[in-house]
Amino acid sequence: MGSSDRLFNRQRTVHEIFGGGFVADVILWRQKNVTVGILLVALASWVVFERSGYTLLSLVSSVLLLLVTILFLWAKSAAILNRPAPPLPELHLSEEMVNEVAAFIRSRMNAFLLVSQDIALGKNTNLFFEVAGYLLLISIIGGLADFLTLGYTSLLIILTIPALYERYEGIIDKYAMMVYEKSKQLYVKFDVECIRKWILEKQKLG
Repeated sequence: MGSSDRLFNRQRTVHEIFGGGFVADVILWRQKNVTVGILLVALASWVVFERSGYTLLSLVSSVLLLLVTILFLWAKSAAILNRPAPPLPELHLSEEMVNEVAAFIRSRMNAFLLVSQDIALGKNTNLFFEVAGYLLLISIIGGLADFLTLGYTSLLIILTIPALYERYEGIIDKYAMMVYEKSKQLYVKFDVECIRKWILEKQKLG
């Protein structure tokens, strides 16, 4: 599909918009096993939290307690019975890994702070209304569902909507452009018949 046939004549594909790497492959179901695994783990976590009454902190603490106890008893019994110790990987964070994570977080935080500064100083009105609209939408949705359900629903949307859009991109773009053009025509008609008429009447009264 050429760029002129895509919605708003965008140059990049859906895969490129999501970064073009492993994360994009997971979101667009090109790594099906990983995507399905993430969905199943998320679903299992949601069921555990919703049905068992566990909180995230209590569940993590219980799992870690069980894991540490098993490893401790395994290591003690192995020493007594002359058996091999539990096969643990080297628990170590390399300096390179830490620097990469820190650089990623720093770049995202700087971008967030820059946007916040532009909004606070009134430099970008459109961005202000866009951010305000998103925050209002999140507030409304958050009032209808708890954080865990909202998180699982968001993950489900992220792992389904982009993949479906990529698969049926041509059909969706066709109808979306039809709706977009129709909306523009309605806006122009409304502008001519209502807004300009109201302005003319106001000028006459003035």
